[in-house]
Amino acid sequence: MDRRTLGQGLEVSQQGLGCMGMSEFYGVGDDDESIATIHEALDSGVNFLDTADMYGPFTNELLVGRAIKDRRGEVVLATKFGNQRGEDGSFMGVNGKPEYVLKACDDSLRRLGVDVIDLYYQHRVDRTVAIEETWGAMKSLVEVGKVRHLGISEASSATIERAHAVHPVTALQSEYSLWTRDPEDGVLETCRRLGIGFVAYSPLGRGFLTDEPANREGSAERDFRKGHPRFSGEALEKNLQLVANLEVIAKSKGVTVAQLALAWVLSRGNDVVPIPGTKRRKWLRENIAASAVTLSDADVAALEAAVPRGAVVGERYQAASMTTLNG
Repeated sequence: MDRRTLGQGLEVSQQGLGCMGMSEFYGVGDDDESIATIHEALDSGVNFLDTADMYGPFTNELLVGRAIKDRRGEVVLATKFGNQRGEDGSFMGVNGKPEYVLKACDDSLRRLGVDVIDLYYQHRVDRTVAIEETWGAMKSLVEVGKVRHLGISEASSATIERAHAVHPVTALQSEYSLWTRDPEDGVLETCRRLGIGFVAYSPLGRGFLTDEPANREGSAERDFRKGHPRFSGEALEKNLQLVANLEVIAKSKGVTVAQLALAWVLSRGNDVVPIPGTKRRKWLRENIAASAVTLSDADVAALEAAVPRGAVVGERYQAASMTTLNG
């Protein structure tokens, strides 16, 4: 697996592994298979693991901690704070208060069973707290050695600039794929101007851009895609046509739709690192193979014609969650 460099010289595998679905949102998980998937990722050179305290809640960090217990030196470990949840799973809102930042970090370190977090993200921006206050607390975590690098997720260009003035931002993590092109509206340019790496989550459109019909139906128990704006009703039917367009191109190249979609994200630049999520080794292997797919300029143009920007129907989150984006 080749490497790419985010901001501040942080080198990671050109693909990471999103671990969220191992514990929540995408149906019932299997811890043994999830740990085997993490181990195979590391064996294959995928060293960039992504989790967050809210996933589970809390159980995903515990799972990742178990998986890397004897392999910490092989891992670039990223986790996040800011989406506060209760022990019962309830969502308590976005929290960027300095005292909460410090507590959340200590809790994550304990659950992960590590002494330091390689990349610590502010998961969502708390609009009630000045970003300078939140990042002042995050900076203190670097100063005391609990965190090596700082990142932010789903932030606007203006907020990124303000955070970067407090402490250099190593990575922005936001949704980016053939069917979610929002970062191209200035945020990618801001990151490049400031030397900030871009980490693309949901590079497969939450599984929609794959060959697996179940991913587009959200049919599994406890799958949050049931009722998702892009996965239901008229939107589903229209979006399925976009996948059909990709299937034609994928077949001509002898690859899967997922590999094609991942190859497109990888082609966006050496400062862009996708973190496709999976909880099964089968899909991990398919994703890793996408790194060997080469796209010509003509291929890229064909893909962007097959899924034109703005053609996807439906918001990318349900209404309540949309309010926390682009802080």
